[in-house]
Amino acid sequence: MTRVIHTGDTHIGYSQYHSPVRRQDFLDAFEAVVDDAVDDGVDAVVHAGDLFHDRRPELRDLMGTISVLRRLDDAGIPFLAVVGNHESTRGGQWLDLFERLGLATRLGDEPVVVGEAAFYGLDHVPVSRRDELDYAFADHDAEYAALVAHGLFEPFGYADWDTETVLTESDVDFDAMLLGDNHTPDTAEVADTWVTYPGSTERASASEREGRGYNLVVFDADAVGGDDRVEIRRRALDTRPFVFVSVELREGEGESRVRERVREYDLAEAVVHVEITGGGDPVTPAAVEEFATDEGALIARVTDRREVDADGEVDVSFADPEDAVRDRLDEMALSTAARDLERAVREDTVPDANVRETVKRRVEERLDEGEDLGAFEPVETAAEPIETGDDDAGDDDSDEPEGETVDGGSDEPADETVDDGSDKSDTGEPKPDDSDADQQKPDESTTDEPDAESDPAEATDPDPASNDGQVSMEDYL
Repeated sequence: MTRVIHTGDTHIGYSQYHSPVRRQDFLDAFEAVVDDAVDDGVDAVVHAGDLFHDRRPELRDLMGTISVLRRLDDAGIPFLAVVGNHESTRGGQWLDLFERLGLATRLGDEPVVVGEAAFYGLDHVPVSRRDELDYAFADHDAEYAALVAHGLFEPFGYADWDTETVLTESDVDFDAMLLGDNHTPDTAEVADTWVTYPGSTERASASEREGRGYNLVVFDADAVGGDDRVEIRRRALDTRPFVFVSVELREGEGESRVRERVREYDLAEAVVHVEITGGGDPVTPAAVEEFATDEGALIARVTDRREVDADGEVDVSFADPEDAVRDRLDEMALSTAARDLERAVREDTVPDANVRETVKRRVEERLDEGEDLGAFEPVETAAEPIETGDDDAGDDDSDEPEGETVDGGSDEPADETVDDGSDKSDTGEPKPDDSDADQQKPDESTTDEPDAESDPAEATDPDPASNDGQVSMEDYL
C-alpha cells in the first residue's frame, strides 16, 4: 500500500488584496499540508504545480518555502512536483533549485517509484504546443502508476486539454491522474482511470467559496475493495474565513440596511465580500468597507450590482464612444499584441482587479508561442479592426477563474489577482470574481505581477537589493 498527499495551486507569494497578511496565509496553508503529511506519516507529498504565484518569487517566499520543505526532508517524506503556468520560466525552474538542494524531485517522463507506485510528471504546456506532445513515458515495474500534470483537463470546468487523448496515447497505463490548475476540487473517471483535482489550498478568488483542502490518495487494491485500485479521499484545511454577505435593498433602504446585514455575521479576522442588489438608495462602498473592518474584518470589499439611473440627458459630441475609440486606435499604428492588450484593458467582462493579470498572461502566451515576435512590431496602418467585444474575456490562467485564476483553474485564476494564468481555475478557480488565481480558469490570479519579460532564470543582477527584492535563480545555484 502507498499513501500520498496530492496537493497543488498553493500560490505562495500571492499578496491577495495587496495584503501582507494574506500573503502569509498562502505560505501557512502549504505549511499546514506539510504538517498533516508529517503527522500522518504518508509516503510522499505530490504537488501538481503552481507552488508559487509568480515566476519571480521574492526572497522571503523562497526562504519560507525552503524552510517548509526541510521539514518534509527531515521526516524522510519525498516532495514530488511538476511546474505550473504561474511559476514557469523560459529557463531553469525554481523546482530545479529545490531538487539541487535535495528538497524536491521534479517529475518527468522517467518513473519515480515510491512504495508500490511509480509517479510521472507533465509540466504545464501552452495550448499552442500540445500538438507536439507524444506522451512517451519510460517503462516501470511498480504495481501502480500515476501521472501528475498541470492544466485544465476534461471533463472539468474550463477544460482545454483532452484527458482521454493523454491516457490513450501514453506509453504507460496509468491508474490515476493527479492534476493541478483548476482551483475547484473534483474527481471523475476517464477511460477507467481516476482523474482528480485537489483544489487550491487557499482561496485565490472570491469565487472559491467552498472550503479548501487536499487529497489523500491510496494505492492499494485490497484496501479500496471492488475493482478499484485507487482510493481518493478529500481532507479539509483550516484556512482564513471568507464571509459572503448578500443584501437586497428595497425602496427607501440604503446604507443602514447594509450595515444591519453585515452585523449579523462574525467578521473576526475574515475576508468579507458584500454584494448589494435590488433597488433602494445609493450606498457608498468605502463607508461599508470601513464599517466592516471596524467590526473586526481583516479585509472588506463591497460590490454594488444595482443599475444606476442617470438623471437628465448626457450630451456627447459623437454618436458612439466605442466608434471614437476605434477611430483613434486605428491612427496609432499599434502592434497586434498591443491591440489585444488594449481590448483586455477596456473589456467590460474583465474586472478591474483582473486587468493586470489578464494583460500579463496574454503577453506571456504570445512569448511562449514561438520565436516569431512580429506580433509586437508596430504597423503602419491598422492591420485588423479594433474590436471592443468580450470574445475572449475572462480567459485566465489559473489563476483567476475570478476569482483572480489563479490560476482555476485556471491558473484566481478575480479579487485582485490568480491578480485564474488559468489560473485552468484553479483553474483555473478552475480558473473565477473579485479575485485572484487561476481559474477561469479560476479567476483571481493576480496581484502586482512583475514584468513578464524578466524571468528569474534570465536575471543578471546578483544583488537582490538592486532588484527590488527579486532574486535570480543563479544566485542560489
